Amino acid sequence: MNNINYQRELDRVISLHQSRGETPRLLLHVCCAPCSSYCLEYLSRYFLITVYYYNPNISIKEEYLHRLHEEQRLVSEMDFVNPVTVVEGRYDPREFFEAVRGLEQEPEGGRRCEKCFALRLDSAAQMARDGGYDYFTTTLTISPLKNAHMLNEIGAAAGETHGVKWLYSDFKKKEGYKRSIVLSKKYNLYRQNYCGCIFSRG
Repeated sequence: MNNINYQRELDRVISLHQSRGETPRLLLHVCCAPCSSYCLEYLSRYFLITVYYYNPNISIKEEYLHRLHEEQRLVSEMDFVNPVTVVEGRYDPREFFEAVRGLEQEPEGGRRCEKCFALRLDSAAQMARDGGYDYFTTTLTISPLKNAHMLNEIGAAAGETHGVKWLYSDFKKKEGYKRSIVLSKKYNLYRQNYCGCIFSRG
């Protein structure tokens, strides 16, 4: 879907279900608490959300657990219109290293990241299919450093493969990233300075 306005598409889906009095179930792949803060505040008005924390790209276990615990804390402290729960995916960094083998020297935002996104979103699609969710999506599009077009193409393809609907998004829109900074301060969230994989660590 070239030149699609992802925010407009998200608004369309929300309006459709609102007009029917429906609250669809959404599996939300989450990379970290700061990125999820705005996404959860926004989406929980319209969806029943399960947070799916699946990030084998974070190869340092202490870092992985710190981010997981911050996500769990955020969900326990925030007020939501509809309930939000957290599910942890399996944690095996070998999955990431195998997926990006040969791409270790790629620049940030390149083919290595593309493979990483595909790994995580394919897992989310399988989880959404197996759990009978109406949609799945990811918080990754909120980052100014992430390519929303790439993420939406990968997510849509994973959805087609596994037979579950991808929820198009670009959470940077509507001042989403700025709002995430405000919420991060409000909840005193740990804001990491790299995406998680050792290749992006400065």
